[in-house]
Amino acid sequence: MSGQTQSLIAEIFRRIDLGRLNPGDVIDEQELVEAFNVSRTPVREALLHLEAVGLIRRLPRKGATLFRPTLEEFLAILEIHSKLEGQAAGLAARRLSAGGASDLERVVAACEAHAATKGDADPDGYYQLNLRFHETVAIAAGNPFLTELVKTNARKLLAYYRARYHFAGVIAASAAEHRKIAQLITDRDSVGAEALMNRHVQFDHVTAMDLLAALS
Repeated sequence: MSGQTQSLIAEIFRRIDLGRLNPGDVIDEQELVEAFNVSRTPVREALLHLEAVGLIRRLPRKGATLFRPTLEEFLAILEIHSKLEGQAAGLAARRLSAGGASDLERVVAACEAHAATKGDADPDGYYQLNLRFHETVAIAAGNPFLTELVKTNARKLLAYYRARYHFAGVIAASAAEHRKIAQLITDRDSVGAEALMNRHVQFDHVTAMDLLAALS
């Protein structure tokens, strides 16, 4: 894979993470060609890679669009994602380094500070902190392949997690659960950390339907 292709993939990931690309949005090939001053070859290579990992779908008369799951697909992906996130937390509890512990405390404290000072305000800002928390846990697991799997699956659901923080009380509940998960990890409670992280990333059926409807 060329450097240009990797840069394009990284840019699309960045747009997903920042909410500039949402489920069903068309990926504008010409805009990427012009923005990166490249030929169509690396753009198409990047889109083929993203299609292979399930982040992009090609639709008749629309071209490449960001993956938008049906309810059944959403729940199926969430089932796998919760297991991956749980496994990452369990491994982090076994492998947490001193540096990883400091990073984890820093991001959990930032989540708590946001909840305490802003309440339900600035949900998009909290969403970015939430991304950092889950990335920190995944990195602490010490398995780069697992980290990439977590990130890839998460990006299929990120828009829905972002929308979830617009619901009243969710930010405070999320920050509190981050603290509990972090405590289990630092206590080296692998089983407890895995179980709580698994529950933390789940949606109930009604919430899933509400979020799918909101973003359709």
